[in-house]
Formats: sequence, C-alpha cells, structure tokens
Amino acid sequence: MVGGTFRCVVGATLTGANLSGADLTGTNLRGANLTGANLTGANLTAVKWSNTTCPDGTVTDTGWLTVSHLD
Repeated sequence: MVGGTFRCVVGATLTGANLSGADLTGTNLRGANLTGANLTGANLTAVKWSNTTCPDGTVTDTGWLTVSHLD
C-alpha cells in the first residue's frame, strides 16, 4: 500500500505499482502507465483519465474508466 494523497502524476510510469488502498481522489493520471498496477481498494473518485494505460494494458482516452480495465 502506498501512503499519502496524490494529485498529479501526469506521464508517470507506475507499471506494477502497488497502489492498493491509495487515495487517488481527483488525481490527474493523463498519460500515466498503470500496466499491471494493483488498484485494489484505491479511491478513484474524480480521477482524470486521458491517454492513460490501464492495469490491463488498454489505453483510455475518453476520460472514463471501465471497471474491467482494472483487472
């Protein structure tokens, strides 16, 4: 689990990161790579998704995330 609160991780490489239980409320994840990241129990309220690589390897450019992309 990662402690603290995030707000902007634009373009960050978070491949395989353990973000379980992290408070990502309102975080800007534009261009971030979350391939293989663990987001179990993370707070994803109002997260900004744009050209973000989801944990399952799909790229979202709609600003919305489908729960299936978290697996």
